[in-house]
Amino acid sequence: MIAVIDYDAGNLKSVEKALKFLGEESIVTGDFREILKADKVILPGVGAFGVAMEHLKKYELDKVIREITDRQTPFLGICLGLQLLFEGSEENDGVEGLCVLDGKILKIPDSPGLKIPHIGWNSLHLQNQGRLFEGIAEGAFVYFVHSFYLKAEKEEIVKASTDYSVNIHASVEQGNVFACQFHPEKSSSVGLQILRNFAGTGKD
Repeated sequence: MIAVIDYDAGNLKSVEKALKFLGEESIVTGDFREILKADKVILPGVGAFGVAMEHLKKYELDKVIREITDRQTPFLGICLGLQLLFEGSEENDGVEGLCVLDGKILKIPDSPGLKIPHIGWNSLHLQNQGRLFEGIAEGAFVYFVHSFYLKAEKEEIVKASTDYSVNIHASVEQGNVFACQFHPEKSSSVGLQILRNFAGTGKD
């Protein structure tokens, strides 16, 4: 069973629909007991960093997420869900993130000819043998929607990057914690393969 965390941050139905298409049993829930029982957990999300952290704390889901990641239950953050796993964001200075991973979320710098937010398809440079990217070709395209980007503290946890005004750490993996800045559930067959790979983590 895969638990998709509901904390009033949107983007739940598309994730649930993609998992159903793959034949994976899932539940969308904000109930910490259901989340802790799950074999795997996904934290999706769109919106503002500060508001999302406020909602996680309101429902005490920040504690649940830290417990899950400490247990090494396979955990996937998507888009805002990736950003929340880190220390903080320039979007809301002074708001502490979940601090599960080391790094900062920075504003994508202005660049001539590029619109911000970064919306649309962009190619991935794969590195450091990420388990999410088994069967995925170098240069594969995925779908992004974001104005802020991750700069991870440790380069070795970065499994995919992309370029848009700046080099963006597009996916990370540390232990059984995985995260994607892009939306695998909106990235066609490539995204479905990434979700399939995540669903397979922790299995013999």
